[in-house]
Amino acid sequence: MNLRRDVFQAIADPTRRAILLLLASQSLTAGAIASNFDTARPTVSKHLQILTECELLNQEQTGREIYYHLNPNKMKEIADFIEPFRQMWDDRFNKLESIMKNYQSKK
Repeated sequence: MNLRRDVFQAIADPTRRAILLLLASQSLTAGAIASNFDTARPTVSKHLQILTECELLNQEQTGREIYYHLNPNKMKEIADFIEPFRQMWDDRFNKLESIMKNYQSKK
């Protein structure tokens, strides 16, 4: 049975978010990525596998090395999903700020 991983569960992990941030500026090999963490390389490899299965990372083989890089289309898909919620909270905080300013000015 092929179980598709949930992208939001994948990015909920702080190590996987750190990997995404690391790969935001450049493509790296698994070894280069692992050298940035205090965990065992197989642990980092498992994180890379999960991120790849969620299509957040793409792999590109160059010679014997496999380089990982962000999939900008998938990242945009996530950002597009989150945007309405961000706007809703911005609106709520702006209303709260307005109420607080109005309340303070009446003191």
